[in-house]
Amino acid sequence: MAYQKVTTTSYGGRLKNALQGVGMGFIMLIAGTILLFWNEGRTVKTTRMLKEAQGVCVELGDPAQIQSDKDGKMIHATGNALTEDILTDGQFGLSLNAIKLTRSTEYYQWVEHQHSETKDKVGGGQETVTTYTYSKEWVSSPVSSASFEDPQYRGIDNDILLKVDSQTWQAQNVSFGAYRLPEGLISQMSKYEPYTVELAPEVIADYENQFHRVFDVDATQTFMHPSGNVLYIGVNPNNPTVGDVRVTYKKVLPGEVSILAVATGDTFDKFTAKNGYSLMTLEDGAVTMDNMFQNEHSSNRTMGWILRFLGILLVFLGFKNIFNIITQLLKVLPFLANIADLGINLVAGVLAFAWSLVVIAIAWLFYRPLLAIILIAAAVALIWFLGKKSKEKKAAQAAAPAAAPAVAPAQPQAPAQPFQAQAPQQPAAPQQPAAPAQPFQPATPAQPEAPVPPAPDFSDAPAPDFSDAPAPEDPWK
Repeated sequence: MAYQKVTTTSYGGRLKNALQGVGMGFIMLIAGTILLFWNEGRTVKTTRMLKEAQGVCVELGDPAQIQSDKDGKMIHATGNALTEDILTDGQFGLSLNAIKLTRSTEYYQWVEHQHSETKDKVGGGQETVTTYTYSKEWVSSPVSSASFEDPQYRGIDNDILLKVDSQTWQAQNVSFGAYRLPEGLISQMSKYEPYTVELAPEVIADYENQFHRVFDVDATQTFMHPSGNVLYIGVNPNNPTVGDVRVTYKKVLPGEVSILAVATGDTFDKFTAKNGYSLMTLEDGAVTMDNMFQNEHSSNRTMGWILRFLGILLVFLGFKNIFNIITQLLKVLPFLANIADLGINLVAGVLAFAWSLVVIAIAWLFYRPLLAIILIAAAVALIWFLGKKSKEKKAAQAAAPAAAPAVAPAQPQAPAQPFQAQAPQQPAAPQQPAAPAQPFQPATPAQPEAPVPPAPDFSDAPAPDFSDAPAPEDPWK
């Protein structure tokens, strides 16, 4: 059964946290603004650097010989990266000739998970219910159970059989024909493939003796289980227990690579553009110069958009934290706070978008003036549109109460109509035009054989004139 912990925050405590959040909001707003401005500069400068480098880049030719005429120039070259270095994992006695050797370690551990649900209370308080659950999982580092919340799991056995750090070994001497690859290019080689683990018998025996001295298990039980590129340390790889260790090995072997760099003697260095940005890159396999520059441009654009979204998110969270004090003030009535929160999210989103456009436009004033003017115009148009809509809404709300009294006085005038139509007290003559009641006479069942007389036609009759008729006497006089 899951363990739950309930905490309560008072209305005053929430207001205090909200005020602290305002300060954090300004920090996030400033950080997002700086990130947006810096990223636009980085993106533009990187683009210009790549164009400058591509404009002067030449093919090195055959790297098997030092091309002295290309010394100091930006070059593109394709060749084999080779090494005679032996990489060694001393902990398990593994050695091989390779460019790189990596060891990734996982531990089977008890892991704590938590999920919180908050509930607003009338009066402004808040109740938080945090549910803690526990499961056995493979993780990249050991987990201490001493900090677990559930008393039943706190301090539970979570010891590991063996501490094995994740690590990468890299060759120091890598040749590229007659040239030497610098560490900056070697580190970019990433064509990994599994490395089959083959432990020496004496290494296995040494570890088995250590485990049997510590753990009370049958003498025939083994702990070291190499299989493919995985070394499993535990009793049963098919049924892991807490404390088991799983080590995975990968390698990068010598092979064909393509580079963009400046030839310097028998090695390579970074190309530095006029704006101070530099380039030295390597790709696995045979890649043409144009494709390598195209890939660099694509990476620059992708990174630019990632940082833009991150900057906009920081600005949005900044505005939200700043305005969150309004929501907290209304928490005395939770339903009002919920409505306010929706509005704040909308306002924060619009402000973050407009703010980010302005910041990007200002940054581009230094780097891309034409696009900057377009962005500023878009931001101004957005702000003007929102302001116009707000004024129209306020005007409509103000007009609605003013229109109501104009309709209300018209209602008492309706009874005045019968006093103008006092005609029913006049002689019966004016009632003759009301002959439309005559069509009901043929329905009289007393004389079914009598022909129905046509209704009198008074369309040409002159309207009766009662202007000279004496006024009826008032019976109350």
